[in-house]
Amino acid sequence: MARRRGLIRSALGTAGRTAVIAGTATAVSGRVANRQRETLARRQEAEAARSAPGAFHGPTAEGTDLVSRLHQLADLKAMGALTDKEFAAAKTRLLHE
Repeated sequence: MARRRGLIRSALGTAGRTAVIAGTATAVSGRVANRQRETLARRQEAEAARSAPGAFHGPTAEGTDLVSRLHQLADLKAMGALTDKEFAAAKTRLLHE
């Protein structure tokens, strides 16, 4: 009987370890999938920005002031959607409008 309890404890320990490993693997794969989706979205945004170099790709509404449009450009540059050269060209274009 004592041996049987030892086998049951061993089996429960193995099942517990397996559950922990499976849970950890699920959590990690979920994080990896989310990170891949975010990376893909950033790449697509950057690709869209590169398709028309120097163009302003932010949301524009009628009546937006110059300062908010410059802030949007700075945000795009900070996200990596615009290079320094593209940022400078777009900023110059906004200032001369």
